[in-house]
Amino acid sequence: GRRAALEGWLGGAGFIVAVHHWLLPSLHVFLLPLAALVGVLWIPWALLVREFLGGAPDPGRATAALLLVPAGWLLSELARSWQGLGGPWGLLGASQWQVPPALRLASVGGVWLVSLLVVAVNCGLVLLIAVPGARVPAVAGVTGCVVLTGAVWLWLPRPEASGALRVAVVQPGLVADGPDSTEQRFAAGERLTRALVGQRVDLVVWGESSVGGDLAARPDLAGRLAALSAQVGAPLLVNVDARRPAGPVPAAPAPALAASVPKGGIYKSSVLVGPHGPTGDRYDKMRLVPFGEYIPARSLLGWATSVGKAAGEDRRRGAEPVLMNLPGRPGVRIGPLVCFESAFPDMSRRLTRDGAALLVAQSATSSFQRSWAPAQHASLAALRAAEDGRPMVHATLTGISAVYGPSGERIGPALPTSARTAQVYEVPLARGSTYYVRFGDWPVGTCLALLAAYCAAEGARSLGLRKPAAAPEPTTPPARTARG
Repeated sequence: GRRAALEGWLGGAGFIVAVHHWLLPSLHVFLLPLAALVGVLWIPWALLVREFLGGAPDPGRATAALLLVPAGWLLSELARSWQGLGGPWGLLGASQWQVPPALRLASVGGVWLVSLLVVAVNCGLVLLIAVPGARVPAVAGVTGCVVLTGAVWLWLPRPEASGALRVAVVQPGLVADGPDSTEQRFAAGERLTRALVGQRVDLVVWGESSVGGDLAARPDLAGRLAALSAQVGAPLLVNVDARRPAGPVPAAPAPALAASVPKGGIYKSSVLVGPHGPTGDRYDKMRLVPFGEYIPARSLLGWATSVGKAAGEDRRRGAEPVLMNLPGRPGVRIGPLVCFESAFPDMSRRLTRDGAALLVAQSATSSFQRSWAPAQHASLAALRAAEDGRPMVHATLTGISAVYGPSGERIGPALPTSARTAQVYEVPLARGSTYYVRFGDWPVGTCLALLAAYCAAEGARSLGLRKPAAAPEPTTPPARTARG
Protein backbone atom coordinates (compact mmCIF):
# COMPACT_ATOMS: atom_id res chain seq x y z
CA GLY A 1 0.00 0.00 0.00
CA ARG A 2 2.81 2.44 0.81
CA ARG A 3 4.44 2.02 -2.56
CA ALA A 4 1.12 2.55 -4.36
CA ALA A 5 0.47 5.69 -2.30
CA LEU A 6 3.96 7.04 -3.01
CA GLU A 7 3.70 6.35 -6.73
CA GLY A 8 0.25 7.92 -6.85
CA TRP A 9 1.47 11.04 -5.07
CA LEU A 10 4.54 11.40 -7.29
CA GLY A 11 2.47 10.75 -10.41
CA GLY A 12 -0.06 13.39 -9.41
CA ALA A 13 2.62 15.97 -8.60
CA GLY A 14 4.41 15.26 -11.87
CA PHE A 15 1.16 15.57 -13.81
CA ILE A 16 0.46 19.00 -12.29
CA VAL A 17 3.96 20.27 -13.08
CA ALA A 18 3.73 18.96 -16.67
CA VAL A 19 0.30 20.43 -17.39
CA HIS A 20 1.00 23.75 -15.62
CA HIS A 21 4.70 24.16 -16.43
CA TRP A 22 3.96 27.51 -18.05
CA LEU A 23 3.22 28.91 -14.57
CA LEU A 24 6.91 28.74 -13.62
CA PRO A 25 7.65 32.36 -14.69
CA SER A 26 4.85 33.54 -12.41
CA LEU A 27 5.08 31.15 -9.45
CA HIS A 28 8.73 30.10 -9.68
CA VAL A 29 9.60 27.60 -6.96
CA PHE A 30 6.11 27.88 -5.44
CA LEU A 31 4.78 25.65 -8.24
CA LEU A 32 6.58 22.66 -6.69
CA PRO A 33 4.88 22.69 -3.25
CA LEU A 34 1.58 23.44 -4.97
CA ALA A 35 2.05 20.38 -7.20
CA ALA A 36 3.02 18.29 -4.18
CA LEU A 37 -0.17 19.39 -2.41
CA VAL A 38 -2.47 18.65 -5.34
CA GLY A 39 -0.66 15.38 -6.01
CA VAL A 40 -1.98 14.05 -2.70
CA LEU A 41 -5.40 13.79 -4.38
CA TRP A 42 -4.07 10.95 -6.53
CA ILE A 43 -3.27 8.73 -3.54
CA PRO A 44 -6.81 7.29 -3.03
CA TRP A 45 -7.03 6.58 -6.76
CA ALA A 46 -3.63 4.85 -6.72
CA LEU A 47 -4.80 2.63 -3.87
CA LEU A 48 -7.90 1.69 -5.88
CA VAL A 49 -5.69 0.79 -8.84
CA ARG A 50 -3.54 -1.43 -6.62
CA GLU A 51 -6.59 -3.08 -5.08
CA PHE A 52 -8.37 -3.93 -8.33
CA LEU A 53 -5.68 -4.03 -11.01
CA GLY A 54 -2.70 -5.26 -8.99
CA GLY A 55 -1.50 -8.81 -9.43
CA ALA A 56 -3.76 -11.05 -11.50
CA PRO A 57 -7.35 -9.93 -10.82
CA ASP A 58 -10.08 -12.51 -11.23
CA PRO A 59 -13.18 -11.67 -13.32
CA GLY A 60 -14.98 -10.26 -10.28
CA ARG A 61 -12.16 -7.85 -9.40
CA ALA A 62 -11.77 -6.94 -13.06
CA THR A 63 -15.45 -6.04 -13.31
CA ALA A 64 -15.19 -3.92 -10.17
CA ALA A 65 -12.07 -2.23 -11.59
CA LEU A 66 -13.98 -1.11 -14.68
CA LEU A 67 -16.42 0.72 -12.41
CA LEU A 68 -14.43 1.87 -9.39
CA VAL A 69 -11.10 2.90 -10.91
CA PRO A 70 -12.74 5.41 -13.32
CA ALA A 71 -14.99 6.60 -10.47
CA GLY A 72 -11.97 7.20 -8.24
CA TRP A 73 -10.21 9.11 -10.99
CA LEU A 74 -13.22 11.32 -11.59
CA LEU A 75 -13.49 12.25 -7.93
CA SER A 76 -9.80 13.15 -7.82
CA GLU A 77 -10.46 15.50 -10.75
CA LEU A 78 -13.47 16.92 -8.96
CA ALA A 79 -11.43 17.61 -5.81
CA ARG A 80 -8.66 19.45 -7.63
CA SER A 81 -11.26 21.44 -9.58
CA TRP A 82 -11.90 23.55 -6.50
CA GLN A 83 -11.08 27.15 -7.36
CA GLY A 84 -8.52 27.45 -4.56
CA LEU A 85 -6.46 24.63 -6.12
CA GLY A 86 -6.47 26.21 -9.56
CA GLY A 87 -9.85 25.09 -10.89
CA PRO A 88 -10.72 22.38 -13.44
CA TRP A 89 -7.71 22.97 -15.67
CA GLY A 90 -6.11 20.00 -17.41
CA LEU A 91 -8.98 17.55 -16.92
CA LEU A 92 -8.49 14.31 -18.81
CA GLY A 93 -11.75 14.75 -20.72
CA ALA A 94 -10.58 18.15 -21.99
CA SER A 95 -7.85 16.40 -24.00
CA GLN A 96 -10.58 15.13 -26.35
CA TRP A 97 -11.81 18.58 -27.43
CA GLN A 98 -11.06 17.87 -31.12
CA VAL A 99 -12.89 14.51 -31.16
CA PRO A 100 -16.52 14.98 -32.34
CA PRO A 101 -17.92 11.87 -30.58
CA ALA A 102 -16.33 13.04 -27.32
CA LEU A 103 -17.97 16.45 -27.73
CA ARG A 104 -21.30 14.69 -28.19
CA LEU A 105 -20.71 12.83 -24.93
CA ALA A 106 -19.95 16.17 -23.26
CA SER A 107 -23.45 17.36 -24.21
CA VAL A 108 -24.83 14.44 -22.17
CA GLY A 109 -22.63 14.44 -19.06
CA GLY A 110 -20.18 17.28 -19.45
CA VAL A 111 -16.41 16.92 -19.46
CA TRP A 112 -16.87 14.56 -16.48
CA LEU A 113 -18.47 11.86 -18.63
CA VAL A 114 -15.65 12.12 -21.17
CA SER A 115 -13.01 11.72 -18.43
CA LEU A 116 -14.90 8.76 -16.98
CA LEU A 117 -15.08 6.90 -20.28
CA VAL A 118 -11.45 7.60 -21.20
CA VAL A 119 -10.30 5.96 -17.96
CA ALA A 120 -12.79 3.09 -18.34
CA VAL A 121 -11.57 2.28 -21.85
CA ASN A 122 -7.94 2.35 -20.71
CA CYS A 123 -8.75 0.06 -17.77
CA GLY A 124 -10.39 -2.36 -20.17
CA LEU A 125 -7.38 -2.32 -22.50
CA VAL A 126 -4.97 -2.93 -19.61
CA LEU A 127 -7.00 -5.94 -18.49
CA LEU A 128 -7.34 -7.23 -22.03
CA ILE A 129 -3.59 -7.09 -22.68
CA ALA A 130 -2.12 -7.98 -19.29
CA VAL A 131 -4.65 -10.30 -17.60
CA PRO A 132 -5.76 -13.25 -19.76
CA GLY A 133 -8.23 -14.42 -17.12
CA ALA A 134 -10.10 -11.10 -17.22
CA ARG A 135 -10.68 -10.85 -20.94
CA VAL A 136 -14.43 -11.41 -20.77
CA PRO A 137 -15.18 -8.41 -18.49
CA ALA A 138 -12.51 -6.38 -20.31
CA VAL A 139 -14.11 -6.95 -23.71
CA ALA A 140 -17.55 -6.30 -22.23
CA GLY A 141 -16.39 -3.03 -20.66
CA VAL A 142 -14.68 -1.67 -23.76
CA THR A 143 -17.60 -2.76 -25.94
CA GLY A 144 -20.05 -1.04 -23.60
CA CYS A 145 -18.12 2.25 -23.86
CA VAL A 146 -18.02 1.98 -27.65
CA VAL A 147 -21.74 1.20 -27.88
CA LEU A 148 -22.63 4.11 -25.58
CA THR A 149 -20.50 6.52 -27.60
CA GLY A 150 -21.96 5.26 -30.88
CA ALA A 151 -25.53 5.52 -29.62
CA VAL A 152 -24.98 9.10 -28.46
CA TRP A 153 -23.29 10.00 -31.74
CA LEU A 154 -25.99 8.48 -33.93
CA TRP A 155 -29.23 9.15 -32.08
CA LEU A 156 -28.80 12.11 -29.76
CA PRO A 157 -30.54 15.16 -31.27
CA ARG A 158 -28.25 17.91 -32.57
CA PRO A 159 -28.73 21.53 -31.45
CA GLU A 160 -31.57 23.12 -33.39
CA ALA A 161 -30.42 26.04 -35.58
CA SER A 162 -31.83 29.43 -34.66
CA GLY A 163 -30.31 32.09 -36.90
CA ALA A 164 -26.81 33.53 -36.77
CA LEU A 165 -24.76 36.47 -35.53
CA ARG A 166 -21.85 38.26 -37.15
CA VAL A 167 -19.32 38.61 -34.34
CA ALA A 168 -15.97 40.38 -34.68
CA VAL A 169 -13.04 39.43 -32.44
CA VAL A 170 -10.40 42.13 -31.98
CA GLN A 171 -6.92 40.84 -31.12
CA PRO A 172 -4.41 43.72 -30.81
CA GLY A 173 -1.38 41.51 -30.12
CA LEU A 174 1.55 41.98 -27.79
CA VAL A 175 2.35 45.45 -26.49
CA ALA A 176 5.69 46.12 -24.82
CA ASP A 177 5.45 46.76 -21.09
CA GLY A 178 5.88 50.39 -20.18
CA PRO A 179 4.16 53.40 -18.63
CA ASP A 180 1.92 53.87 -21.67
CA SER A 181 1.31 50.19 -22.56
CA THR A 182 -2.35 50.38 -21.51
CA GLU A 183 -2.99 53.31 -23.85
CA GLN A 184 -1.05 51.63 -26.68
CA ARG A 185 -3.20 48.51 -26.33
CA PHE A 186 -6.39 50.57 -26.31
CA ALA A 187 -5.28 52.51 -29.39
CA ALA A 188 -4.43 49.29 -31.22
CA GLY A 189 -7.91 47.99 -30.44
CA GLU A 190 -9.39 51.23 -31.80
CA ARG A 191 -7.48 50.96 -35.09
CA LEU A 192 -8.49 47.35 -35.65
CA THR A 193 -12.12 48.06 -34.76
CA ARG A 194 -12.35 50.95 -37.24
CA ALA A 195 -11.33 48.49 -39.96
CA LEU A 196 -14.67 46.72 -39.35
CA VAL A 197 -16.71 49.65 -40.65
CA GLY A 198 -19.02 48.45 -43.42
CA GLN A 199 -18.78 44.74 -42.52
CA ARG A 200 -22.27 44.61 -40.92
CA VAL A 201 -21.31 43.06 -37.62
CA ASP A 202 -23.74 42.49 -34.73
CA LEU A 203 -21.16 42.50 -31.92
CA VAL A 204 -17.49 43.40 -31.45
CA VAL A 205 -15.58 41.60 -28.69
CA TRP A 206 -12.35 42.82 -27.12
CA GLY A 207 -10.16 40.68 -24.87
CA GLU A 208 -9.58 40.71 -21.12
CA SER A 209 -8.05 43.90 -19.63
CA SER A 210 -8.49 45.69 -22.97
CA VAL A 211 -9.53 48.90 -21.16
CA GLY A 212 -7.37 50.17 -18.32
CA GLY A 213 -9.65 52.78 -16.75
CA ASP A 214 -13.03 52.71 -15.03
CA LEU A 215 -15.46 54.10 -17.61
CA ALA A 216 -17.46 56.00 -14.99
CA ALA A 217 -14.30 57.80 -13.87
CA ARG A 218 -12.88 58.14 -17.41
CA PRO A 219 -15.55 59.69 -19.64
CA ASP A 220 -12.88 60.19 -22.31
CA LEU A 221 -12.46 56.42 -22.67
CA ALA A 222 -16.22 55.88 -22.62
CA GLY A 223 -16.59 58.50 -25.35
CA ARG A 224 -13.97 56.90 -27.58
CA LEU A 225 -15.66 53.51 -27.24
CA ALA A 226 -19.10 55.00 -27.95
CA ALA A 227 -17.73 56.68 -31.08
CA LEU A 228 -16.31 53.35 -32.24
CA SER A 229 -19.67 51.66 -31.69
CA ALA A 230 -21.40 54.34 -33.75
CA GLN A 231 -18.86 54.03 -36.59
CA VAL A 232 -19.04 50.23 -36.75
CA GLY A 233 -22.79 50.08 -36.17
CA ALA A 234 -22.56 47.47 -33.42
CA PRO A 235 -22.07 47.38 -29.65
CA LEU A 236 -18.64 46.63 -28.18
CA LEU A 237 -18.11 44.11 -25.39
CA VAL A 238 -14.92 45.32 -23.71
CA ASN A 239 -13.19 44.26 -20.52
CA VAL A 240 -12.21 46.84 -17.92
CA ASP A 241 -9.35 46.10 -15.53
CA ALA A 242 -9.32 49.09 -13.20
CA ARG A 243 -9.87 50.44 -9.73
CA ARG A 244 -13.43 51.33 -8.91
CA PRO A 245 -14.58 53.43 -5.96
CA ALA A 246 -16.91 51.92 -3.38
CA GLY A 247 -20.62 52.28 -4.03
CA PRO A 248 -22.76 54.61 -1.91
CA VAL A 249 -24.02 53.09 1.34
CA PRO A 250 -27.71 53.84 2.00
CA ALA A 251 -28.68 55.32 5.34
CA ALA A 252 -29.48 52.66 7.97
CA PRO A 253 -29.17 49.80 5.46
CA ALA A 254 -30.58 46.36 6.07
CA PRO A 255 -27.85 43.71 6.46
CA ALA A 256 -28.67 42.07 3.12
CA LEU A 257 -28.68 45.45 1.36
CA ALA A 258 -25.41 46.50 2.98
CA ALA A 259 -23.77 43.28 1.81
CA SER A 260 -24.76 44.06 -1.79
CA VAL A 261 -23.07 47.49 -1.82
CA PRO A 262 -20.04 47.29 -4.19
CA LYS A 263 -16.70 47.52 -2.41
CA GLY A 264 -13.93 49.72 -3.67
CA GLY A 265 -10.95 48.04 -5.32
CA ILE A 266 -9.71 46.58 -8.58
CA TYR A 267 -12.29 44.67 -10.64
CA LYS A 268 -12.18 42.89 -13.96
CA SER A 269 -15.47 43.66 -15.66
CA SER A 270 -17.15 42.85 -18.95
CA VAL A 271 -18.92 46.03 -20.08
CA LEU A 272 -21.24 46.46 -23.06
CA VAL A 273 -20.85 49.82 -24.83
CA GLY A 274 -23.23 51.20 -27.46
CA PRO A 275 -23.20 54.38 -29.58
CA HIS A 276 -24.44 56.40 -26.60
CA GLY A 277 -21.95 54.97 -24.11
CA PRO A 278 -22.12 52.05 -21.66
CA THR A 279 -25.51 50.35 -21.82
CA GLY A 280 -25.54 49.66 -18.08
CA ASP A 281 -24.81 45.94 -18.48
CA ARG A 282 -21.69 44.97 -16.56
CA TYR A 283 -20.38 41.65 -15.28
CA ASP A 284 -17.68 41.58 -12.60
CA LYS A 285 -15.43 38.53 -12.63
CA MET A 286 -16.43 36.14 -9.83
CA ARG A 287 -13.74 33.44 -9.80
CA LEU A 288 -10.26 34.83 -9.55
CA VAL A 289 -6.98 33.14 -10.47
CA PRO A 290 -5.08 32.05 -7.33
CA PHE A 291 -1.82 34.01 -7.00
CA GLY A 292 -2.38 35.73 -10.36
CA GLU A 293 -5.30 37.87 -9.11
CA TYR A 294 -5.32 37.23 -5.39
CA ILE A 295 -3.15 35.50 -2.79
CA PRO A 296 -4.98 32.78 -0.83
CA ALA A 297 -4.42 33.35 2.90
CA ARG A 298 -2.29 36.39 2.10
CA SER A 299 -1.15 36.74 5.71
CA LEU A 300 0.55 33.33 5.39
CA LEU A 301 1.44 33.18 1.70
CA GLY A 302 2.07 36.82 0.90
CA TRP A 303 5.77 36.04 0.48
CA ALA A 304 4.88 34.56 -2.93
CA THR A 305 4.91 38.12 -4.32
CA SER A 306 8.67 38.29 -3.68
CA VAL A 307 9.56 35.21 -5.76
CA GLY A 308 7.21 35.52 -8.74
CA LYS A 309 4.62 37.62 -10.52
CA ALA A 310 1.93 37.05 -7.92
CA ALA A 311 -0.78 39.67 -7.33
CA GLY A 312 0.45 42.59 -5.28
CA GLU A 313 -3.16 43.47 -4.42
CA ASP A 314 -6.18 41.18 -4.34
CA ARG A 315 -8.79 41.84 -7.01
CA ARG A 316 -12.41 42.15 -5.96
CA ARG A 317 -14.97 39.47 -6.83
CA GLY A 318 -18.28 40.01 -8.55
CA ALA A 319 -21.50 39.03 -6.83
CA GLU A 320 -23.47 37.14 -9.50
CA PRO A 321 -23.61 36.11 -13.17
CA VAL A 322 -25.04 38.64 -15.63
CA LEU A 323 -26.87 38.26 -18.93
CA MET A 324 -26.66 41.14 -21.40
CA ASN A 325 -29.30 41.94 -23.99
CA LEU A 326 -27.72 42.45 -27.41
CA PRO A 327 -28.95 45.78 -28.86
CA GLY A 328 -30.57 45.40 -32.24
CA ARG A 329 -31.18 41.66 -31.81
CA PRO A 330 -34.31 41.13 -29.69
CA GLY A 331 -34.23 37.95 -27.66
CA VAL A 332 -30.47 37.43 -28.04
CA ARG A 333 -28.66 37.53 -24.70
CA ILE A 334 -24.92 37.33 -24.10
CA GLY A 335 -23.41 35.33 -21.23
CA PRO A 336 -19.95 36.78 -20.45
CA LEU A 337 -17.12 35.00 -18.63
CA VAL A 338 -13.65 36.33 -17.87
CA CYS A 339 -10.40 34.41 -18.33
CA PHE A 340 -10.18 31.05 -16.55
CA GLU A 341 -13.89 31.12 -15.67
CA SER A 342 -14.31 29.33 -19.00
CA ALA A 343 -12.69 26.29 -17.34
CA PHE A 344 -15.66 25.88 -14.97
CA PRO A 345 -18.53 23.89 -16.55
CA ASP A 346 -21.03 25.05 -13.95
CA MET A 347 -20.64 28.74 -14.84
CA SER A 348 -21.48 28.42 -18.53
CA ARG A 349 -24.24 25.92 -17.69
CA ARG A 350 -25.89 28.43 -15.36
CA LEU A 351 -25.70 31.18 -17.99
CA THR A 352 -27.32 28.84 -20.52
CA ARG A 353 -30.07 27.83 -18.11
CA ASP A 354 -30.74 31.52 -17.49
CA GLY A 355 -31.20 32.18 -21.20
CA ALA A 356 -27.83 32.94 -22.82
CA ALA A 357 -27.81 32.53 -26.61
CA LEU A 358 -24.10 33.32 -26.96
CA LEU A 359 -21.31 32.56 -24.49
CA VAL A 360 -18.28 34.87 -24.53
CA ALA A 361 -14.99 34.39 -22.71
CA GLN A 362 -12.59 37.35 -22.61
CA SER A 363 -9.03 36.35 -21.85
CA ALA A 364 -5.42 37.52 -21.78
CA THR A 365 -2.54 35.04 -21.71
CA SER A 366 0.26 37.37 -22.79
CA SER A 367 2.37 36.34 -19.77
CA PHE A 368 2.45 32.80 -21.18
CA GLN A 369 2.72 33.71 -24.86
CA ARG A 370 5.30 31.13 -25.92
CA SER A 371 3.84 28.25 -23.95
CA TRP A 372 1.06 25.69 -24.08
CA ALA A 373 -1.30 27.94 -22.09
CA PRO A 374 -3.01 29.86 -24.96
CA ALA A 375 -3.86 26.64 -26.80
CA GLN A 376 -5.04 24.92 -23.61
CA HIS A 377 -7.27 27.86 -22.78
CA ALA A 378 -8.80 28.18 -26.23
CA SER A 379 -9.66 24.47 -26.33
CA LEU A 380 -11.86 24.80 -23.24
CA ALA A 381 -14.35 26.91 -25.20
CA ALA A 382 -15.05 23.95 -27.50
CA LEU A 383 -16.08 21.83 -24.52
CA ARG A 384 -18.27 24.55 -22.99
CA ALA A 385 -20.02 25.07 -26.34
CA ALA A 386 -20.68 21.35 -26.73
CA GLU A 387 -21.84 20.90 -23.13
CA ASP A 388 -24.36 23.72 -23.33
CA GLY A 389 -25.43 23.58 -26.98
CA ARG A 390 -24.52 27.26 -27.39
CA PRO A 391 -21.84 28.93 -29.51
CA MET A 392 -18.87 30.33 -27.63
CA VAL A 393 -16.46 33.13 -28.51
CA HIS A 394 -13.00 32.99 -26.92
CA ALA A 395 -11.50 36.47 -27.42
CA THR A 396 -7.97 37.25 -26.25
CA LEU A 397 -5.57 40.17 -26.43
CA THR A 398 -2.67 38.19 -27.85
CA GLY A 399 -4.06 34.82 -29.05
CA ILE A 400 -5.17 32.17 -29.33
CA SER A 401 -8.66 33.51 -30.12
CA ALA A 402 -11.26 31.08 -31.46
CA VAL A 403 -14.99 30.64 -32.02
CA TYR A 404 -16.95 27.40 -31.65
CA GLY A 405 -20.44 26.44 -32.75
CA PRO A 406 -23.20 24.85 -30.63
CA SER A 407 -21.76 21.35 -31.11
CA GLY A 408 -18.21 22.41 -30.21
CA GLU A 409 -17.09 22.61 -33.84
CA ARG A 410 -14.64 25.36 -34.74
CA ILE A 411 -16.11 28.26 -36.72
CA GLY A 412 -13.66 29.98 -39.05
CA PRO A 413 -9.94 30.35 -38.39
CA ALA A 414 -8.37 30.53 -34.95
CA LEU A 415 -6.18 33.61 -34.45
CA PRO A 416 -2.63 32.54 -33.48
CA THR A 417 -0.43 34.28 -30.95
CA SER A 418 1.36 36.09 -33.79
CA ALA A 419 -1.83 37.71 -35.18
CA ARG A 420 -2.78 41.40 -34.85
CA THR A 421 -6.16 41.58 -36.49
CA ALA A 422 -9.93 41.87 -36.29
CA GLN A 423 -11.73 38.79 -37.61
CA VAL A 424 -15.45 38.52 -38.38
CA TYR A 425 -17.18 35.19 -37.73
CA GLU A 426 -20.60 34.00 -38.85
CA VAL A 427 -21.71 32.40 -35.58
CA PRO A 428 -24.67 29.98 -35.73
CA LEU A 429 -27.15 30.23 -32.88
CA ALA A 430 -29.13 27.32 -31.45
CA ARG A 431 -32.19 26.71 -29.33
CA GLY A 432 -33.14 23.86 -27.04
CA SER A 433 -31.37 22.33 -24.08
CA THR A 434 -28.72 19.62 -23.85
CA TYR A 435 -28.91 16.76 -21.35
CA TYR A 436 -25.97 18.29 -19.51
CA VAL A 437 -27.75 21.62 -19.10
CA ARG A 438 -30.86 19.82 -17.84
CA PHE A 439 -29.29 17.25 -15.53
CA GLY A 440 -25.91 18.72 -14.65
CA ASP A 441 -22.99 16.76 -13.22
CA TRP A 442 -24.79 13.43 -12.91
CA PRO A 443 -21.61 11.39 -13.67
CA VAL A 444 -20.09 12.85 -10.51
CA GLY A 445 -23.11 11.83 -8.42
CA THR A 446 -23.06 8.35 -9.93
CA CYS A 447 -19.38 7.91 -9.07
CA LEU A 448 -19.95 9.14 -5.53
CA ALA A 449 -22.71 6.55 -5.12
CA LEU A 450 -20.49 3.75 -6.47
CA LEU A 451 -17.61 4.61 -4.17
CA ALA A 452 -19.93 5.05 -1.19
CA ALA A 453 -21.39 1.59 -1.84
CA TYR A 454 -17.90 0.12 -2.09
CA CYS A 455 -16.79 1.79 1.15
CA ALA A 456 -19.95 0.59 2.92
CA ALA A 457 -19.39 -2.97 1.71
CA GLU A 458 -15.75 -2.90 2.80
CA GLY A 459 -16.75 -1.49 6.17
CA ALA A 460 -19.36 -4.20 6.69
CA ARG A 461 -16.86 -6.87 5.66
CA SER A 462 -14.27 -5.48 8.05
CA LEU A 463 -16.75 -5.48 10.93
CA GLY A 464 -17.74 -9.04 10.07
CA LEU A 465 -14.14 -10.18 10.25
CA ARG A 466 -13.69 -8.56 13.64
CA LYS A 467 -16.85 -10.06 15.17
CA PRO A 468 -15.86 -12.52 17.94
CA ALA A 469 -16.52 -16.16 17.16
CA ALA A 470 -19.37 -17.89 19.02
CA ALA A 471 -18.45 -20.32 21.83
CA PRO A 472 -18.19 -23.91 20.49
CA GLU A 473 -20.93 -26.37 21.30
CA PRO A 474 -19.94 -29.09 23.84
CA THR A 475 -18.92 -32.32 22.13
CA THR A 476 -19.61 -34.66 25.11
CA PRO A 477 -22.86 -35.08 27.01
CA PRO A 478 -22.97 -33.49 30.45
CA ALA A 479 -22.00 -35.72 33.34
CA ARG A 480 -24.89 -37.39 35.20
CA THR A 481 -25.20 -36.66 38.89
CA ALA A 482 -26.62 -38.80 41.67
CA ARG A 483 -29.91 -36.98 41.28
CA GLY A 484 -29.80 -36.87 37.52
